[in-house]
Amino acid sequence: MYRRILIPVAEPPEVEPLIRFAAQLLDADGEIRVLHVISGGSLPEVTREWRSSVNIVVPAHETGAALDVRVEPEVRGASDVPNEILDSAETHGADAILMTIRGSRASRNPFVGHIATGILHHAPSDVLILNRLALTGDRIPRLLVPTIGGRPPSRAMVLAEEIAVHHHGLPIVTLAIASRASVSDDGTAPGRSPRGLPLITRRSFFSEALLGGRGHLPELILRQAAREKYGLLIVGEEGSHPVRPLLTRRFLEELFRNAPCPVVAVRG
Repeated sequence: MYRRILIPVAEPPEVEPLIRFAAQLLDADGEIRVLHVISGGSLPEVTREWRSSVNIVVPAHETGAALDVRVEPEVRGASDVPNEILDSAETHGADAILMTIRGSRASRNPFVGHIATGILHHAPSDVLILNRLALTGDRIPRLLVPTIGGRPPSRAMVLAEEIAVHHHGLPIVTLAIASRASVSDDGTAPGRSPRGLPLITRRSFFSEALLGGRGHLPELILRQAAREKYGLLIVGEEGSHPVRPLLTRRFLEELFRNAPCPVVAVRG
Protein backbone atom coordinates (compact mmCIF):
# COMPACT_ATOMS: atom_id res chain seq x y z
CA MET A 1 0.00 0.00 0.00
CA TYR A 2 2.82 2.42 0.89
CA ARG A 3 6.44 2.46 -0.20
CA ARG A 4 7.72 4.94 2.39
CA ILE A 5 6.08 5.51 5.76
CA LEU A 6 7.23 8.21 8.18
CA ILE A 7 6.56 7.60 11.88
CA PRO A 8 7.09 10.60 14.18
CA VAL A 9 7.58 9.45 17.77
CA ALA A 10 8.00 11.31 21.04
CA GLU A 11 8.58 8.44 23.47
CA PRO A 12 10.40 5.08 23.22
CA PRO A 13 7.29 2.97 24.05
CA GLU A 14 5.67 4.18 20.83
CA VAL A 15 8.40 2.86 18.55
CA GLU A 16 7.76 -0.89 18.41
CA PRO A 17 3.91 -0.89 18.22
CA LEU A 18 3.85 1.83 15.56
CA ILE A 19 6.43 0.00 13.44
CA ARG A 20 4.43 -3.21 13.77
CA PHE A 21 1.27 -1.46 12.64
CA ALA A 22 3.08 0.26 9.76
CA ALA A 23 4.55 -3.05 8.61
CA GLN A 24 1.02 -4.23 7.75
CA LEU A 25 0.73 -1.39 5.22
CA LEU A 26 4.24 -1.47 3.76
CA ASP A 27 5.07 -2.63 0.24
CA ALA A 28 7.47 -5.54 -0.06
CA ASP A 29 10.36 -3.22 -0.96
CA GLY A 30 9.19 -0.40 1.29
CA GLU A 31 10.91 1.58 4.03
CA ILE A 32 9.82 2.87 7.42
CA ARG A 33 11.49 6.00 8.78
CA VAL A 34 11.17 6.64 12.52
CA LEU A 35 11.59 10.33 13.33
CA HIS A 36 12.18 11.85 16.74
CA VAL A 37 12.16 15.66 16.87
CA ILE A 38 13.80 17.34 19.85
CA SER A 39 11.91 20.58 20.42
CA GLY A 40 13.63 23.79 21.40
CA GLY A 41 14.75 24.31 24.98
CA SER A 42 17.82 25.05 27.02
CA LEU A 43 21.11 23.59 25.82
CA PRO A 44 21.39 21.10 28.72
CA GLU A 45 17.85 19.85 27.99
CA VAL A 46 18.57 19.40 24.28
CA THR A 47 21.84 17.63 25.09
CA ARG A 48 20.07 15.18 27.40
CA GLU A 49 17.44 14.52 24.72
CA TRP A 50 20.11 13.76 22.11
CA ARG A 51 21.78 11.29 24.47
CA SER A 52 18.51 9.56 25.32
CA SER A 53 17.53 9.28 21.65
CA VAL A 54 19.44 5.99 21.59
CA ASN A 55 16.37 4.58 23.39
CA ILE A 56 14.43 5.29 20.20
CA VAL A 57 17.07 4.34 17.64
CA VAL A 58 17.89 0.92 19.12
CA PRO A 59 14.26 -0.36 19.37
CA ALA A 60 13.65 0.88 15.81
CA HIS A 61 16.52 -1.24 14.46
CA GLU A 62 15.58 -4.25 16.60
CA THR A 63 11.91 -4.19 15.60
CA GLY A 64 12.77 -3.77 11.93
CA ALA A 65 15.10 -6.76 12.09
CA ALA A 66 12.49 -8.88 13.87
CA LEU A 67 9.86 -8.06 11.23
CA ASP A 68 12.32 -8.21 8.33
CA VAL A 69 11.42 -4.70 7.18
CA ARG A 70 13.73 -1.80 6.43
CA VAL A 71 13.65 0.77 9.24
CA GLU A 72 15.71 3.97 9.27
CA PRO A 73 15.71 6.03 12.50
CA GLU A 74 16.29 9.79 12.37
CA VAL A 75 16.73 12.37 15.14
CA ARG A 76 16.33 16.09 14.49
CA GLY A 77 16.32 19.23 16.58
CA ALA A 78 13.84 22.01 15.85
CA SER A 79 11.64 24.60 17.53
CA ASP A 80 8.76 23.97 15.12
CA VAL A 81 7.97 20.25 15.43
CA PRO A 82 5.08 20.02 12.89
CA ASN A 83 7.09 21.75 10.16
CA GLU A 84 10.07 19.51 10.88
CA ILE A 85 7.90 16.43 10.46
CA LEU A 86 6.48 17.76 7.20
CA ASP A 87 9.98 18.64 5.98
CA SER A 88 11.24 15.13 6.71
CA ALA A 89 8.25 13.64 4.89
CA GLU A 90 8.95 15.78 1.83
CA THR A 91 12.72 15.23 1.90
CA HIS A 92 12.43 11.45 2.04
CA GLY A 93 9.42 11.15 -0.26
CA ALA A 94 7.09 9.63 2.32
CA ASP A 95 3.70 8.69 0.93
CA ALA A 96 2.22 8.24 4.40
CA ILE A 97 2.72 9.66 7.89
CA LEU A 98 1.67 7.39 10.76
CA MET A 99 1.42 8.78 14.26
CA THR A 100 -0.32 8.37 17.57
CA ILE A 101 -1.73 11.05 19.84
CA ARG A 102 -1.13 11.86 23.44
CA GLY A 103 -2.51 14.60 25.61
CA SER A 104 -1.91 16.26 28.90
CA ARG A 105 -2.12 13.91 31.86
CA ALA A 106 -4.26 16.53 33.60
CA SER A 107 -6.78 16.68 30.76
CA ARG A 108 -9.13 14.24 29.03
CA ASN A 109 -8.47 16.06 25.76
CA PRO A 110 -6.14 13.83 23.70
CA PHE A 111 -5.14 16.73 21.45
CA VAL A 112 -3.79 19.01 24.17
CA GLY A 113 -0.21 19.95 23.43
CA HIS A 114 0.02 17.78 20.35
CA ILE A 115 0.59 18.47 16.68
CA ALA A 116 -1.51 15.69 15.13
CA THR A 117 -4.19 17.98 13.70
CA GLY A 118 -1.61 20.27 12.11
CA ILE A 119 -0.03 17.32 10.34
CA LEU A 120 -3.44 15.91 9.41
CA HIS A 121 -4.52 19.01 7.52
CA HIS A 122 -1.23 20.18 5.99
CA ALA A 123 0.64 17.05 4.89
CA PRO A 124 0.63 16.38 1.13
CA SER A 125 0.76 12.62 1.79
CA ASP A 126 -1.72 10.31 3.48
CA VAL A 127 -1.90 10.81 7.24
CA LEU A 128 -2.94 8.07 9.66
CA ILE A 129 -3.59 8.88 13.30
CA LEU A 130 -4.13 6.18 15.89
CA ASN A 131 -5.54 6.52 19.37
CA ARG A 132 -3.67 4.82 22.18
CA LEU A 133 -5.88 1.75 22.17
CA ALA A 134 -4.92 0.99 18.59
CA LEU A 135 -1.44 0.09 19.78
CA THR A 136 -2.50 -2.78 22.03
CA GLY A 137 -4.35 -5.69 20.47
CA ASP A 138 -3.35 -8.11 17.73
CA ARG A 139 -6.66 -9.95 17.51
CA ILE A 140 -9.40 -8.10 15.63
CA PRO A 141 -12.81 -9.79 15.11
CA ARG A 142 -13.75 -7.52 12.20
CA LEU A 143 -13.31 -4.01 10.84
CA LEU A 144 -15.89 -1.23 10.80
CA VAL A 145 -15.79 1.67 8.31
CA PRO A 146 -18.48 4.32 8.96
CA THR A 147 -19.60 6.88 6.42
CA ILE A 148 -21.89 9.89 6.62
CA GLY A 149 -24.51 9.67 3.91
CA GLY A 150 -22.51 8.28 1.00
CA ARG A 151 -20.04 5.59 0.07
CA PRO A 152 -17.23 4.71 2.48
CA PRO A 153 -14.16 6.95 2.03
CA SER A 154 -11.90 5.34 -0.57
CA ARG A 155 -8.67 5.58 1.46
CA ALA A 156 -10.40 4.20 4.54
CA MET A 157 -11.61 1.22 2.51
CA VAL A 158 -8.18 0.60 0.98
CA LEU A 159 -6.68 0.72 4.47
CA ALA A 160 -9.36 -1.63 5.82
CA GLU A 161 -8.70 -4.14 3.04
CA GLU A 162 -4.95 -4.03 3.62
CA ILE A 163 -5.38 -4.71 7.34
CA ALA A 164 -8.00 -7.39 6.68
CA VAL A 165 -5.66 -9.21 4.29
CA HIS A 166 -2.86 -9.05 6.86
CA HIS A 167 -5.21 -10.65 9.40
CA HIS A 168 -6.11 -13.55 7.09
CA GLY A 169 -9.31 -12.19 5.57
CA LEU A 170 -11.17 -10.35 8.31
CA PRO A 171 -14.74 -9.34 7.41
CA ILE A 172 -15.30 -5.62 6.79
CA VAL A 173 -18.51 -3.87 7.85
CA THR A 174 -19.45 -0.52 6.30
CA LEU A 175 -21.89 1.60 8.28
CA ALA A 176 -23.75 4.32 6.34
CA ILE A 177 -25.34 7.00 8.54
CA ALA A 178 -27.74 8.92 6.31
CA SER A 179 -30.99 10.88 6.19
CA ARG A 180 -32.89 8.42 3.99
CA ALA A 181 -32.46 5.12 2.20
CA SER A 182 -30.80 5.27 -1.19
CA VAL A 183 -31.79 1.70 -2.11
CA SER A 184 -34.82 -0.45 -1.50
CA ASP A 185 -33.14 -3.25 0.46
CA ASP A 186 -32.05 -3.06 4.10
CA GLY A 187 -28.36 -3.08 3.24
CA THR A 188 -27.43 -6.08 5.38
CA ALA A 189 -26.69 -8.61 2.66
CA PRO A 190 -23.07 -9.78 2.68
CA GLY A 191 -20.92 -9.28 -0.37
CA ARG A 192 -17.27 -8.99 -1.36
CA SER A 193 -14.84 -6.09 -1.38
CA PRO A 194 -12.77 -5.33 -4.51
CA ARG A 195 -10.08 -7.66 -3.14
CA GLY A 196 -12.54 -10.45 -2.43
CA LEU A 197 -12.89 -9.94 1.33
CA PRO A 198 -16.18 -10.51 3.18
CA LEU A 199 -18.12 -7.22 3.09
CA ILE A 200 -21.30 -6.35 5.00
CA THR A 201 -23.18 -3.07 4.56
CA ARG A 202 -25.32 -1.55 7.30
CA ARG A 203 -27.45 1.60 7.16
CA SER A 204 -28.91 3.85 9.85
CA PHE A 205 -31.16 6.82 9.09
CA PHE A 206 -31.52 10.13 10.90
CA SER A 207 -32.98 13.56 10.19
CA GLU A 208 -31.14 16.10 8.03
CA ALA A 209 -31.08 18.50 10.97
CA LEU A 210 -29.36 16.00 13.22
CA LEU A 211 -26.78 15.03 10.60
CA GLY A 212 -26.15 18.63 9.56
CA GLY A 213 -25.14 19.70 13.05
CA ARG A 214 -21.97 17.59 12.87
CA GLY A 215 -21.48 17.89 16.64
CA HIS A 216 -23.55 14.73 17.13
CA LEU A 217 -21.73 12.63 14.54
CA PRO A 218 -19.19 10.91 16.84
CA GLU A 219 -22.03 9.94 19.19
CA LEU A 220 -24.18 8.67 16.30
CA ILE A 221 -21.31 6.64 14.86
CA LEU A 222 -20.44 5.03 18.18
CA ARG A 223 -24.08 4.38 19.09
CA GLN A 224 -24.76 2.58 15.82
CA ALA A 225 -21.36 0.89 15.82
CA ALA A 226 -22.12 -0.65 19.21
CA ARG A 227 -24.43 -3.09 17.43
CA GLU A 228 -21.50 -4.61 15.54
CA LYS A 229 -18.87 -6.96 16.98
CA TYR A 230 -15.93 -5.02 15.57
CA GLY A 231 -12.39 -4.64 16.82
CA LEU A 232 -11.08 -1.71 14.81
CA LEU A 233 -12.85 1.46 13.69
CA ILE A 234 -11.47 3.22 10.59
CA VAL A 235 -12.69 6.73 9.75
CA GLY A 236 -11.69 8.74 6.70
CA GLU A 237 -12.27 12.09 5.06
CA GLU A 238 -15.31 12.08 2.84
CA GLY A 239 -15.32 13.75 -0.56
CA SER A 240 -19.10 13.82 -0.62
CA HIS A 241 -19.17 16.58 2.01
CA PRO A 242 -17.62 19.68 0.40
CA VAL A 243 -19.03 22.14 2.93
CA ARG A 244 -16.93 21.11 5.92
CA PRO A 245 -14.25 18.44 6.40
CA LEU A 246 -15.25 15.51 8.58
CA LEU A 247 -11.90 14.98 10.30
CA THR A 248 -11.94 18.12 12.39
CA ARG A 249 -10.17 18.41 15.72
CA ARG A 250 -13.47 18.33 17.60
CA PHE A 251 -14.73 15.25 15.72
CA LEU A 252 -11.55 13.26 16.32
CA GLU A 253 -11.30 14.41 19.92
CA GLU A 254 -14.78 13.10 20.71
CA LEU A 255 -14.39 9.91 18.72
CA PHE A 256 -10.96 9.00 20.07
CA ARG A 257 -11.94 9.77 23.63
CA ASN A 258 -15.20 7.82 23.70
CA ALA A 259 -14.57 4.88 21.38
CA PRO A 260 -14.37 1.55 23.25
CA CYS A 261 -11.98 0.13 20.67
CA PRO A 262 -8.93 1.01 18.59
CA VAL A 263 -9.54 3.84 16.09
CA VAL A 264 -7.59 4.86 13.01
CA ALA A 265 -8.28 8.16 11.22
CA VAL A 266 -6.94 8.43 7.67
CA ARG A 267 -6.85 11.48 5.45
CA GLY A 268 -5.61 11.13 1.92
